[in-house]
Amino acid sequence: MARKENRPILFVAAVALVDTDGRVLLAQRPEGKSMAGLWEFPGGKLGPGETPEACLIRELKEELGIDVTASCLGPFTFASHAYEDFHLLMPLYLCRVWEGIVTGREGQALKWLRPRDMDDTPMPPADIPLVAMLRDYL
Repeated sequence: MARKENRPILFVAAVALVDTDGRVLLAQRPEGKSMAGLWEFPGGKLGPGETPEACLIRELKEELGIDVTASCLGPFTFASHAYEDFHLLMPLYLCRVWEGIVTGREGQALKWLRPRDMDDTPMPPADIPLVAMLRDYL
């Protein structure tokens, strides 16, 4: 029987933006945030009553200056990870089509990498297993 957790569940949606060369975008967590300096898939926390797709459309516009439609977001896999203060539940979507030029609008560093080249990239623990899934798929 599974042990009951006392940690709150944090719902976050993330996306693997895949360019025409099969590279995936990673964003570096800025100073002042938890896990600063680690590289992650773009996305963010779901607002009250917000769907993961609506969250990603909003976050990608705010953080990267690109427009994405829900029909271009394909559910891929998810992460379920127990951090010390919360339990993260994070669906990961794939997106190959967007409008605009990807730009770090919040001062975050960005880089495009093939999943096979992400092994040495420091990432939050919940993101690490997603890389293997992307490597197998792409």
